Amino acid sequence: MPKPEEARYTKTHEWIHPGAEAVVGISDHAQHEMGDVVFVELPKVGQKLEKEKPCAVVESVKSAFDIYSPVSGEVTAVNDAVTGEPALVNQSPLGNGWLFKMKPSNPAEAEALMNWTSYQEFVKQSVH
Repeated sequence: MPKPEEARYTKTHEWIHPGAEAVVGISDHAQHEMGDVVFVELPKVGQKLEKEKPCAVVESVKSAFDIYSPVSGEVTAVNDAVTGEPALVNQSPLGNGWLFKMKPSNPAEAEALMNWTSYQEFVKQSVH
């Protein structure tokens, strides 16, 4: 799984580890804000996703949160472990708590997202 510095981040707190088969999840900041995750609904393998459109749902003890695709592309795999054990999203959001893998249709979309440093600044600004 990616190190936080290797991923790219969205303003809606998803991360993507770019590549021919990119890995997608939610940031550590997002899982803290959500609270204890109790249910995860993932996209289907083969599903076509559009950048910035809802593609999954994470429910916590607080509320349900839409997860947005960081880039456009096709889902190649889903993390069945998080549907069986949603707490993985809290325990390891950039590790075992990843949500799905996808084949990006336009790899440049990921490059346009925030890097780790920019994301940290974004989180600090949005908290104040």
